[in-house]
Amino acid sequence: MTNRRRSARRWAILLTLAAAATALFYWLSRPLPLAPRALAAHVPDPVNGETIYRVGSCHGCHYAAARADGGAEGDDLPVGSAPFATPVGTFYPGNLTPDRETGLGGWTQNQFLAAMTDGLAPDGRHYFPAFPYTSFRAVRPNDLLDLWAYLQTLEPVVSPPRDPEIPLLPVARRGVGLWKRLLPPFHRIVPDPGRSPAWNRGAYLVLGPGHCGECHTPRDVLMRMRADRPLAGGPHPAGEGTVPSLRGLAARGRYQDAADLALALQYGEELGYDKLSSGGMARIQVELGRLPEPELQAIAEYLMSLE
Repeated sequence: MTNRRRSARRWAILLTLAAAATALFYWLSRPLPLAPRALAAHVPDPVNGETIYRVGSCHGCHYAAARADGGAEGDDLPVGSAPFATPVGTFYPGNLTPDRETGLGGWTQNQFLAAMTDGLAPDGRHYFPAFPYTSFRAVRPNDLLDLWAYLQTLEPVVSPPRDPEIPLLPVARRGVGLWKRLLPPFHRIVPDPGRSPAWNRGAYLVLGPGHCGECHTPRDVLMRMRADRPLAGGPHPAGEGTVPSLRGLAARGRYQDAADLALALQYGEELGYDKLSSGGMARIQVELGRLPEPELQAIAEYLMSLE
């Protein structure tokens, strides 16, 4: 066999392997049809839904982009469109108001649950994990239905969606489908019988709807949250600086006790608590400050227990 024939054969083999690898990638990362869900009989409670909304600081990401005149349409509503910069590109969180054309008004409950827990759009496309569905998987279905009910009470605002500014967007979106297959098995947040009801409530709020680990937990090389270092701090999602650890707050002298931390979450820098308006925390603290005090106390009790 001549060198030319050997070279041609090698190229043919390489091209065949590349084609097979590409086909496997597209099959494993394919958009998924939305499976119908058997929803338990539940009368949605918009009041509890607002609590879940505030704990999740939804408005902290889904706020309106500023206009040239310094204002923004729907300033107090989660109309989305404000840029969210990350090391991989810029995202534009969507419109959560019940506008039928540009928001959630045309969605079904099933589509909402699929987005929140599976990271799937109504048409089956994969959402990028800048939308923290990896944490929302831990939120109880009834709480998600209550959140859905609360969002339906908001004023509809027209705010068209914007695609992320990411290189090779279609390929990257398909890559998310493959990434999802590499996520660790999901486990519900199980109450600890040795802890108080408030501590268990706080653990659920922090790890589930609050999705604090999305920023405050370091990640491995595949950008999965490290289960061995929960809430131990890590790189800032925007790629600038770090996000502090939420462990050992008392030992580090950040807060005296749970009551002190609850006041910080409620009032922030208005009462002289520093570092609660940096790195994106300002909007989050404002939302947390609107929570009922028992919820803040529960969050604080859980966080202050972490060593």
